[in-house]
Amino acid sequence: MSERATREENVDVVWSGDWVAERLGVALEGDGDLRELLGLALRRNPKRAHLLVSNVLGKHVPQRPSVVYGAGYGLGERVRALLGEEEARRAVVLGYAETATGLGHAVADGLRDAPYLHSTRRPVAGARQAGGFEEAHSHATSHLLLPEDSELLAGGAEASTLVLVDDEFSTGNTVLNTIRALHEPHPRDRYVIVALVDMRSPVDRDRLTVFAAEIGARVDLVTRSTGTVTLPDGVLERGQALVAAQEAEVSASPPPPVPAPAPVTRVDLAWPAGVPDGGRHGFTPAHRAALEAALPEMAERIAGALGGGARRGRVLVLGFEELMYAPLRLGTALEETLGADTEVRYSTTTRSPVLAVDDPGYAIRTRLVFPAHDTPADGPGDRYAYNVAGAGFDAVIAVVDSAADTPELHAPDGLLARLAEHTGQVLLAVVPSYTPTPVQEPAVLPEPLRGPDFSSYAPEDVGWLLQDLSDTELEAPTEEREEAIQSGGAHYAESLPVEYQPSAEYQALFSAALETSAARIARAVGTVTETVLAERGPRPVLVSLARAGTPVGVLMRRWAQHRHGLDLPHYAISIVRGRGIDATALRWLAAHHDPSDVVFVDGWTGKGAITRELAAAIQEFESSGGPAGFDPEIAVLADPGGCVRTYGTREDFLIPSACLNSTVSGLISRTVLRADLVGPNDFHGGKFYRELAGSDVSGDFLTAVAARFEEVAGQVEAEAKDLLAADRAPTWEGWAAVERISEEYGIHDVNLVKPGVGETTRVLLRRVPWKILARRGAGTDLEHIRLLAEQRGVPVEEVDDLPYSCVGLIHPRYTRGATGADGKAVKGA
Repeated sequence: MSERATREENVDVVWSGDWVAERLGVALEGDGDLRELLGLALRRNPKRAHLLVSNVLGKHVPQRPSVVYGAGYGLGERVRALLGEEEARRAVVLGYAETATGLGHAVADGLRDAPYLHSTRRPVAGARQAGGFEEAHSHATSHLLLPEDSELLAGGAEASTLVLVDDEFSTGNTVLNTIRALHEPHPRDRYVIVALVDMRSPVDRDRLTVFAAEIGARVDLVTRSTGTVTLPDGVLERGQALVAAQEAEVSASPPPPVPAPAPVTRVDLAWPAGVPDGGRHGFTPAHRAALEAALPEMAERIAGALGGGARRGRVLVLGFEELMYAPLRLGTALEETLGADTEVRYSTTTRSPVLAVDDPGYAIRTRLVFPAHDTPADGPGDRYAYNVAGAGFDAVIAVVDSAADTPELHAPDGLLARLAEHTGQVLLAVVPSYTPTPVQEPAVLPEPLRGPDFSSYAPEDVGWLLQDLSDTELEAPTEEREEAIQSGGAHYAESLPVEYQPSAEYQALFSAALETSAARIARAVGTVTETVLAERGPRPVLVSLARAGTPVGVLMRRWAQHRHGLDLPHYAISIVRGRGIDATALRWLAAHHDPSDVVFVDGWTGKGAITRELAAAIQEFESSGGPAGFDPEIAVLADPGGCVRTYGTREDFLIPSACLNSTVSGLISRTVLRADLVGPNDFHGGKFYRELAGSDVSGDFLTAVAARFEEVAGQVEAEAKDLLAADRAPTWEGWAAVERISEEYGIHDVNLVKPGVGETTRVLLRRVPWKILARRGAGTDLEHIRLLAEQRGVPVEEVDDLPYSCVGLIHPRYTRGATGADGKAVKGA
């Protein structure tokens, strides 16, 4: 290593955060080596003006590759010691784009046998999306998770530890939001958060403890250094003003002379076949072994292309945005190959705009600006390389993936040309972009099931986009299911509750409710159908969310036929909270109908969880390569939660089809999604309870409501006209009420609060209820609720200021035997 480099690394003459600290009063305090790890800079960002600039991350500050890799690898060894060898072998490591993709990969290497995945901001055609999240303070916020192995992030009772790696743990919001998003569909017992620096406030530190208790998992934290950033009042505004003033000063200065550009030479790396360019789609221990074996030869190829001059000077290996690990490992191998005579440094380009100030007390001394060259999804824009210009590099090796080897890269104002202005030699090394195996479409999609072979509905009423699991034993006692669901041992869609068989008293209540509410339901059916025909006509394709939406879909179809002579197609499709919609069913619909004609139908809204689930599922389906054009808006009979804009009414009243299970829904079960039963090209499953035909009132329900169509036609015409002219924007009043109730009753989980008559009925029929909240004076709509509550020994609490007629609370800390609030067992229902 040169004498100059040794002096730079071992003598701390000026801290690279002094410039910002002096002007804005920002203070960085922490343990011994914090200032060696971090400097400060400013950026034009409306959420956070200051930027912590790491000296060992290899993003903004060129550093020796061995130092950068060693920082991450050392953290990985600490995680391995924390977990123990056995659990470390089973762990999965997740890094954050773009800054921590290389750090996370090095941590995974330190665990030795852990597979690695990093989030990405680059959508990839044919890649199935396993999730995503937002990073609130970042310049570019949206993260995608695109593992090739769909089981990589799977949770459950035997799930491995998930290790999440970011460069800094500032507030913890991003990491905690990620864990929350992944924990709901894939719960696990343990998480480890890894960062170079922990900069949280005391309040944020307490939040981690509370969060771990909330999700019922152990959450450990491993960091290299700890400290805090003190920000005075008004620092954001003053920082923005300072950035603007500095940028104005730079723009007023004459541009420096541009030297003659250096030549650009392409280097053939002979990248090993089958090894991904990074962790965007997953990186396995087998990939790691293949890359390690190939690194020496690739380093020799780069060294040979450098020639004699640069081999005795300063060389920069420059990675590209998320492509951090491949150039980092090429850099570590080049250090070994070139030896002590050559000073090798490593950094990468970035999307993040940061102010450059040529002052030794400022972390970002120079900035190169060039256009994006990887055809990003968010369109063209500027990209940046920091501390490269003026750094005295004799050669720069630009490492990009093949998706970024575009005309923009080679343009007169592109990255290669900008680098060539500041060094004597530019090498271009291209790593082949790894493309995951695309999801294979089946040659023949399955066909819908129809009655009488599947369901008691007439074949023209509905086509079920389900597979028949009638001969499979799926039922489990309610208490056993609840315990498994709440402990994270099973998802509610992996089994079925034992079908509730109504007593004579309850059956009489259903019949009375149907008689008194048939006209009211007919009005709501007519109103929502007329709204759909007016806004989505002339021939919409009705797709009900099985099974609560299916009776409504049948009635809407019959209204269109009765009033307009339309024979609308109607199908039932499965959607599962936390797991998404049936993608095979969506592909079937797209193959047989225009997706833009599809109207999703449900019975009612509670807090709007399925509304949100459907929107997210459609987005994921399209981003993973599925046919586009589906509108995720749901049409419902009743919208007491204020969650949709297409509805028959926003009143919370008794819908008799909510009173029963399969015996009012064509004798079909809830839908089932279990990996051993439903393959990637299968429809979700369902059961046809033929043996309950003697108790089936599905046809009676349809007949009773349809008989009132003509009677309510005039009212429907007026109500539909008023609705079409009204502001029907969702208010999400129900979601706000659920959050309030969850906190007031100490539940702290909105999934255990089920608002509205329909959802409360489901709680009493299928889950382990804790208590029922009933709006004072709700009246006859709640007679069946009170009867079921009495049968299950569940207290009914009269309350005021409830936007719903009632709310069902699932037992928040269920263990077997805790059926009701006082532990009463079910009374023979």
